[in-house]
Amino acid sequence: MTPEAVTVLMAEAIKITLMVGAPMLLVGLIVGLAISVFSAVTQIQEMTLTFVPKIVMVYLALLLSLPWMIEKLTTYTANLFASIPTLVR
Repeated sequence: MTPEAVTVLMAEAIKITLMVGAPMLLVGLIVGLAISVFSAVTQIQEMTLTFVPKIVMVYLALLLSLPWMIEKLTTYTANLFASIPTLVR
């Protein structure tokens, strides 16, 4: 296995990881920003106000993006397994 092959495999793994994690992270960021603006405007400083909506929205984002995430991960894994004979020389 050449260093270039390892670099390509690691780059693909990082790209897939970022793609799979992005929907939940973006939803959490947007909801957190909206709640922060709402909290600053109304001057409500309740700590549970920030956590409960974020948890619910991230969970919904996970449910909605789960089929896409599974498809991406299984495709990556199948391609990785298929490339094993070419990598081991």
